[in-house]
Amino acid sequence: MYKLPEKLGKLVNSLSKLPSIGPKSAQRLAFYIVKSSGDEALDIAESIREAVENIRHCDICANITDRDKCDICSSEKRDKRTICVVENPQDVISIESSENYNGMYHVLLGSLSPLDGIEPEDLRIKQLTERVGSEDVEEVILALDPNVEGEATAAYIREELKDMQVKVTQLAYGIPMGGNLEYADGVTLGKALEGRKELK
Repeated sequence: MYKLPEKLGKLVNSLSKLPSIGPKSAQRLAFYIVKSSGDEALDIAESIREAVENIRHCDICANITDRDKCDICSSEKRDKRTICVVENPQDVISIESSENYNGMYHVLLGSLSPLDGIEPEDLRIKQLTERVGSEDVEEVILALDPNVEGEATAAYIREELKDMQVKVTQLAYGIPMGGNLEYADGVTLGKALEGRKELK
């Protein structure tokens, strides 16, 4: 049986550890890298090194940044009275791409999952309550994944904020545009009904 050269095999193995990259995809990427010009491959390697060395979490919201404060927390144009709570920095990117939100963020860096050993103290919930208590926050929007872990995290945060003078809202989940009721599951339909609004 044919074996890849050791260094190429090591590259394939490293690439296969990336999310959504299986062995075949890793092998295709590895062959692309080794057949590309040396400069292009080294540029990729340098970009990875620079990202690993310079990207960090914002001191305020824990979004990704290359400075102490991210662009959102540094902006004077954002609505500081509203904080949108998300699980990961990728969620910030998704919400920003909608161009419908102009407030601040708070990234928890995960969700509650006792089976995986993730408890409230492992998330940035305490920092959230401190922000709400010390800043002029009027609304906290819970934009967590619509799954068991996300729901448990949202319930815990609501409980933590219940005695604070802040409105707590949650994203409405439901039927996507173009979706068919026939194929929607019960949870999705339930969330769609809960999130219904009056037509005027």
